Amino acid sequence: MNAKIAIQGIKGSFHHQVAQEYYENSVVVDECLSFEELVDSLLSGRSDQAVMAIENSIAGPIIPNYALIDKHNLHIIGEHYLRIHQNLMALQGQKIEDIVEVHSHPMALLQCMDFLKKYPNIKLVEDKDTAETARRIQDKQLKGIAAIASVAASEMYDLEILAPEIQTIKNNMTRFVIIKKENSFLAEEDINRASLKFELDHKRGSLAAVLNVMSDCKMNLTKIQSLPKIETPWKYSFFVDVTFEKYADYTKAKSLLEIMAEYFKVLGEYKNTKP
Repeated sequence: MNAKIAIQGIKGSFHHQVAQEYYENSVVVDECLSFEELVDSLLSGRSDQAVMAIENSIAGPIIPNYALIDKHNLHIIGEHYLRIHQNLMALQGQKIEDIVEVHSHPMALLQCMDFLKKYPNIKLVEDKDTAETARRIQDKQLKGIAAIASVAASEMYDLEILAPEIQTIKNNMTRFVIIKKENSFLAEEDINRASLKFELDHKRGSLAAVLNVMSDCKMNLTKIQSLPKIETPWKYSFFVDVTFEKYADYTKAKSLLEIMAEYFKVLGEYKNTKP
């Protein structure tokens, strides 16, 4: 029996596309309209694994998702990169001149802002999911309303694409992570990327010392993101992604960081798939 995969959004969404590509079969999905609901799906056992967007090449990291993974002690077991192609779509027979509102996920609106600025009279409305917006337009026969979503969504919900490829930067890519409640242990030779969290003493040079250790251990720092600790003003947690060639180098770095940091946690060890 196929594992059930939680996705943010519905069929036709980018999360659904990632699930289909990553698992390479007719995947069974649990459709969740928020990332909090996606986490609940995992924790309650409704789903076995989940696909979660974590950063976009234009809009940057989705910081609350790092916090969700950490808070609920979830494990990153893989990653997948998806080129994002955003399209303006509406009911069949509609034209851009007929559109008074564009509804989509705030990330999608942000990625298409240069195009949308050409139509200052169109109201932008943030919504929970790109594909769900497309489905609602079809279900309720909403004239004058357009969605920004994937080609798959336009085909699935029989909408006409009024303007294709409207994302500002054509090489627009989103990184998704695959998460589970329990860790999936890969062979060391298959692991060349890790996601880590650490907290440091608030004193001069503490972060620089950690970065030097990573460099000395031949770690390539691909992302560093700070997040304030709400319960402790002016203290920060750091979320970092590192890549490496030799697992032994990573093990050495990890042992040193465990000593240097006030708190240290591995969010995931997995295979780097960056194109």
